[in-house]
Amino acid sequence: MDLSTLNFDAAFWITSAAIMGLLVMSGLFSGSETALTAASRGKLRSRADKGDKGAARALAITEDNERLIGSVLLGNNLVNILATSLATAMFTRLLGEGGVAMATLVMTLLVLVFAEVLPKTYAISNAEAAASKAAPLITIIIRLFSPIVSAVRYFVRGVLSMVGVKIDPDSHILAVREEIAGALYLGHSEGIVEKEDRDRILGALDLGDRAIEEIMRHRSQIEMIDADIDPEAILEQCLQSSHTRLPVFKGDQDNIIGIVHAKDLLRAMHKLVVGPGAAARKLKDFDITSVVMKPYFVPETTSLDEQMRQFLRRRTHFALVVDEYGSLQGLLTLEDILEEIVGEITDEFDPDAEHPIRRTEDGQFLVDGAMTLRDLNRATDWALPDDEANTVAGLVIYEAQMIPRVSQVFNFHGFRFEVVARSGNRITRLKISKL
Repeated sequence: MDLSTLNFDAAFWITSAAIMGLLVMSGLFSGSETALTAASRGKLRSRADKGDKGAARALAITEDNERLIGSVLLGNNLVNILATSLATAMFTRLLGEGGVAMATLVMTLLVLVFAEVLPKTYAISNAEAAASKAAPLITIIIRLFSPIVSAVRYFVRGVLSMVGVKIDPDSHILAVREEIAGALYLGHSEGIVEKEDRDRILGALDLGDRAIEEIMRHRSQIEMIDADIDPEAILEQCLQSSHTRLPVFKGDQDNIIGIVHAKDLLRAMHKLVVGPGAAARKLKDFDITSVVMKPYFVPETTSLDEQMRQFLRRRTHFALVVDEYGSLQGLLTLEDILEEIVGEITDEFDPDAEHPIRRTEDGQFLVDGAMTLRDLNRATDWALPDDEANTVAGLVIYEAQMIPRVSQVFNFHGFRFEVVARSGNRITRLKISKL
């Protein structure tokens, strides 16, 4: 058809202007939806705290994502359908039956470029700023469409419940802690976040999910003082120890009568042998129970987060761990909890023991059997499961369902485990390599 014969009257220009206006509204709906769903609630909160009223509104309307999405989609579909209907009527009047195909082609291109790609590209690249600007308008839209959206919501939930799908309106798609962890892992993989920074933050986040029994020093590794031995032997043991606090027992090691601090012990003994009326022979009459502190017992199931709070509240750094029957299981200090966040803490008094993990020349890892799976995973970026066992040796025994012999080899979870050394029934060293 010759373009000169087309009737570009006032109705054509009014309809064209209406279509353009509707496309602008569609772009606003599309961009607002993307901005409000992609914006970080943490960044919005920061902007709101600085006085950004738009960010505060964005936070408020994103509390109910179901109502937000329903209102925006309803508005977007209304304007898109209306714009397409007007375009079809206009092109049909101009071109006859061929106008339907022309309207479909033109509107598809216009909606795709100006109502979808362009606004969503801007919104995704400036999510928080776009969300703050769009929030006032979307707040009005939500209030306007609230009755219709509520009716649609109940209908949808009814249909979903018929097929066994339950919707929790108070649940979030992604928990805050999982979102933070995911962002840290992504940042590390892209080289933005250092591994040490990632491990520290994740370690702090995990304290609430981990129990004392996972990191405590087992009773077999606890250095104790026997209250019945000679004072000279007690002094010698205290001087040779790398620890400043030592449990004191009487008769049986389960019978802990107190905790002695090296300063209190040395101060009391110094008073006996130095000063007015002092004599070296008085040291033999020294009673260690006169300087011990009351022991602090905690259950092994207490979370690390709660125990750290207890340490700070009680102003103590040392606790003895017991099971449900009251039997001594291990020892925990505030330093042990802090090491779960910042990594191994050593000072000039720590023994120069061999590092619990060492890489061999053939690329395998020589690992101490008592090393926790969490520490091993942190050091190597592996993902060995720690649900059934806390230590590397414990994992091997659990999977093997036996106490392995030296040189035995096991393959599980995508790794090769070779028992290198064993002391009694305890696996002391293993060689691990990834299959």
